[in-house]
Amino acid sequence: MTDVLQIEDLSAGYGPLGVLHGVNLTVRAGERIGIVGLNGHGKSTLLRAIAGLTGWQSGSIKLNGVEIGGTRTQGPGRYTHKIVRMGLALMPQGDALFHGLSVADHLDSGAYTKRAWRERKQRRERVLGIFLPLRKLLDQPVGKLSGGERRMVSLARGLMDDARLLLIDEPSLGLAPKISKGLVQALMQIDIKDGAMVIAEQNLSLLEGKVSRLIGLHAGKLKGGALASDLPVSGLIHHDRHLHPKH
Repeated sequence: MTDVLQIEDLSAGYGPLGVLHGVNLTVRAGERIGIVGLNGHGKSTLLRAIAGLTGWQSGSIKLNGVEIGGTRTQGPGRYTHKIVRMGLALMPQGDALFHGLSVADHLDSGAYTKRAWRERKQRRERVLGIFLPLRKLLDQPVGKLSGGERRMVSLARGLMDDARLLLIDEPSLGLAPKISKGLVQALMQIDIKDGAMVIAEQNLSLLEGKVSRLIGLHAGKLKGGALASDLPVSGLIHHDRHLHPKH
């Protein structure tokens, strides 16, 4: 198996605040990885650092063997467009949508590369096959959709490009348990081929038994051996009984 993502000694934060501290992680082709931890412990910052969106960072991040990390002290997002073209898609937590635009507009906006734009109609059909409820909502402004439907739009938009690495941040945030479960099931249906998927999630039970590995993130540090796929979940995640949000 080849490595889609290699992170070595990554530290990152915002202004004077350090959030991640010496993170090491390797994600191989074909893997779905769950990063699980309480809010405020660095899950979103980890995904944002990979995409070049933190205020500052140091350490190595390699995407498909190419360095995209290194030392950066300012300009969050300055090189993110280049990283996206190299095969990364970030689905941020929350909606991160333009409520006046239609579902179809949002899907098309995800076709970022020239090839994806030329093939946007075919790609739209593919993602609608994963998120079936969106097919009847293509002309609807996303501001009129339910929370679960908006989350589907955000996830579907991220699948419109040629990403080899999918970063998905808190897919269950603010949603009812039944809707959250359906979204995660849809994510498991995605054919990642020789790519990889990293899901940051607070709710352990949503990912348990569905992903290749579960890794705990606590106080900005990965817990339990990020490369030890044979470790039981209880050995990876601290205080796992407190990771389930109350609905």
